[in-house]
Parts: sequence; C-alpha cells; structure tokens
Amino acid sequence: MYKYYGIAIIAVILDQWTKWLIVKNMELGERISVWDPWFGILSHRNRGAAWGMLEGQMWLFSVVTVAVIIAIIYFNHTEAKGKPLFHVSLMLLLGGAVGNFIDRLFRGEVVDFVDVYIPVINYHFPIFNIADAALTIAVVMLFITIILEEKKDKKKVK
Repeated sequence: MYKYYGIAIIAVILDQWTKWLIVKNMELGERISVWDPWFGILSHRNRGAAWGMLEGQMWLFSVVTVAVIIAIIYFNHTEAKGKPLFHVSLMLLLGGAVGNFIDRLFRGEVVDFVDVYIPVINYHFPIFNIADAALTIAVVMLFITIILEEKKDKKKVK
C-alpha cells in the first residue's frame, strides 16, 4: 500500500520542477510556441481555483486542501486495499492537490503554463500545470474504478 505513495511524490516533484523552470526562465505572460497554434508554454499565474474561480480565498483553499489530503490518505488505507487502480487514482489526486497547495502556501498563487488551443472550434483551453493534469487524470480514473467496482459487485450478487 505504501509503495503507491511514490506516485504522489513523483507527481509533486514533476509539478514543482516544471513550475520552477517556468518561474526562473520565463517572464510572466511570455509564450513559447511548441506546436503552433495548438500547443505552447505560457507563463501564467492563478490566484484562484480552477479557471480563476474564488480568487483571493487562500484560507478556503488551505482548509479544503488539508481536508482533501486527509480524506485521500484515509481512503487509501481503508477503501483501496487490494484495488491497484483505486490506489493509483488516489495518489495522483494526492500529488495534484499537494503540488498546487505548495504553490499557494509559498507563492500565494499557482503557476500555470500549459497552453492548449483547439482551432477547429476556436477554443482556448484554460491554462494548466502538471498538478492540474494529475487531478484530472485521477478523477477520470476514479470514475472508471467506481464503474468497474459496481460491475464486480453486481456479478457477486447474481
């Protein structure tokens, strides 16, 4: 069970390292085109939650994040036993939560830098970072885990 914590540690390290690279090597607002116009690296800061919601509510983010971290650790030790996909999704969730929490604690804002544009529908996806990606992947994995567990439970009942 404890081996899964390595996933969270790797997510936090990758997240913090990439953010450090952005802060140290780019000016705020600077964009480096990687695959024009679809993908670029854009130095951006977010003082709120997803898409800038609740900007300036640092106390709220701190309380919620600590509660989420406690819940993740609790579920990892109680509900995820024998369920590797559940362990992995919880650890990605933990890594993402901790990664952005570190930013909020030490910078007062979250460093975002992944800039995606979808020209077919003329849509600029909200700028994100590694922690955000880990959180998103974790949520998708949690849904998959829940669906698979429900199917398994239905088979046991029959």
